[in-house]
Amino acid sequence: MEERNQTWVDFFVLKGISDLPQMQTSIFFLVLVTYLTILIGNAAILLLICHDCQLHTPMYSFLSHLSILDICYSTVTMHKTLAMYVSGDKSVSFHSCIAQMYFYVALLCCEFFMLTAMSYDRYVAVCNPLHYVAVCHPLHYVRIMNSKVCCVLSTVSWVLGFSEVIPAIFIIYDIHCFKSYEINHFFCDLLVIMKLFCYKASKMEHLIYVESIFVGVLPFSLTLISYVFIIRTVLRIHSSSGRYKTFYTCSSHITVVSLLYVTLFCVYLRPTSSVTLESDKLLMLFYTALTPMLNPVIYSLQNKDIKIAFRRLMTKNNKILL
Repeated sequence: MEERNQTWVDFFVLKGISDLPQMQTSIFFLVLVTYLTILIGNAAILLLICHDCQLHTPMYSFLSHLSILDICYSTVTMHKTLAMYVSGDKSVSFHSCIAQMYFYVALLCCEFFMLTAMSYDRYVAVCNPLHYVAVCHPLHYVRIMNSKVCCVLSTVSWVLGFSEVIPAIFIIYDIHCFKSYEINHFFCDLLVIMKLFCYKASKMEHLIYVESIFVGVLPFSLTLISYVFIIRTVLRIHSSSGRYKTFYTCSSHITVVSLLYVTLFCVYLRPTSSVTLESDKLLMLFYTALTPMLNPVIYSLQNKDIKIAFRRLMTKNNKILL
């Protein structure tokens, strides 16, 4: 190990999305519009769920947590990008960089667990060993997925998400030595920082594979198992309208889960040696920007209750104005 290749850094320099000068203004407005769309869309879902008492159910409680997660991790990754284009300062302190990385990964893990909890909610709503709960016995669903169970699942999702990242943070603080202070990314991403390690990169890579099983593969497997039972139950419903109505209640969740796992598995479930920085930036931009922007749209367009609640709110506001 050559001493000249090691740097004890106190700050990093983020290279951003693109180095082309003519692209900077366009990128700034694109990121700004995207970020505002994420804030407005997810805030609208939150306000609608809080305002309409008919949406005070476990399913929409989980959806409100998902909207909070979307707002938080898009803010964590995009606020520095916007600040860089406004101030021109691309530097970020070592502690701020690690904090950004911690909150991003923690919030990402929280979303994995939250979507798993939502899949369990859909399983309880549709499946029952003896009955089709959603169709014949709605009280069974209310009895199983009560407010206490919903609160416990949500709390466990948040706690596990923020606890799981702590070992990686200890490893990075123990290293504090990097080959360069330049980060070829628009935020402090774990995989990109790992490529700058002077040593212990293999130790971190092994930790990521172990933790990816816990926060990625295991939740995905549980979600997949839930939908195997859901599909089996749906196929047992005799009427085609009943099958469509039952499966339609899960369509939004299936779309969001597919969008999340396809993107993140491409990024995190591969060796760091195979990571291409440009493709990695595009994938992470897709996840941090497009996915949280699409989630409110998916749940609005594919959810009858959300559309009815929105129309109810608009009608009430029109009456107040008149």
